Amino acid sequence: MKSKVITGVQRFSGQPTREHYEEFRAFLEKACGIVLGDNKQYLVTSRLATLLAEYQIENLRELIRRMQQISQRGLREAVIDAMTTNETLWFRDVHPFNILRDKLLPELQRNPTPTRIWSAACSSGQEPYSISMSVEEYRAAQMGVLRQPVEIVATDLSRSMLEACKNAEYDQLSIGRGLSPERLRRFFEPVTTERWRIKKDVTQRVRFQTLNLLDSYLTLGKFDIVFCRNVLIYFSGERKADILRRIHATLRPGGYLILGASEGLSDVGHLFQMVQCNPGLIYKAI
Repeated sequence: MKSKVITGVQRFSGQPTREHYEEFRAFLEKACGIVLGDNKQYLVTSRLATLLAEYQIENLRELIRRMQQISQRGLREAVIDAMTTNETLWFRDVHPFNILRDKLLPELQRNPTPTRIWSAACSSGQEPYSISMSVEEYRAAQMGVLRQPVEIVATDLSRSMLEACKNAEYDQLSIGRGLSPERLRRFFEPVTTERWRIKKDVTQRVRFQTLNLLDSYLTLGKFDIVFCRNVLIYFSGERKADILRRIHATLRPGGYLILGASEGLSDVGHLFQMVQCNPGLIYKAI
């Protein structure tokens, strides 16, 4: 969310008190499952200072009181956006996208149904669009033909971020985070000298949808592959296990789960078979 600073209002001053910080931690975990560390007051201050100035809110306790009012839905969403939105990289960690292109798509394209992929907590859109670019690279290697359509569902709890994702436009700073010059030339077209738009061949197979990972996944349907990367680290062990169990329920028999490099299966290892891809590691639903 872009927030403009309004002059002449009272600013959020200094670090929040311990008591106010604990109240805010409880709110954030209940709202979206994100668990803040014991000493992350500086993060709250840096991410919320401009927003609190705009709404003329003095401290976290007043913020919590305001968010509890039925009429303040916009404020609640803005706070969650500020605390959870992180810009990520194109083709982050490389291996998952190579595995998708070189192993999973050749296998799944032999099925008689469309290949469905879920990018969970897609943030600013780099992951689902990287997935779609990998599909394009696979298609090119197959003389431009896909046996079955590929559908990509990208979800995030931030409505404002998803609206930006749908525009499929990125500035020079974003482009420089993991995107090779070759892929820039192949998959993007210039809008200005400092902004680029992703081409339709890539964007047309990606559908964005608002979803809190704490909510039901029933409306999403079944998937062949789920990318849930670099988000589970922010949840408690109990919530992480619950999310992984429900992700397993969305996978078709033999479907694949791809986690972040530093993430594991927690207490649900019995639901998946580990698949070594050399390099890289993925999990197959049992």
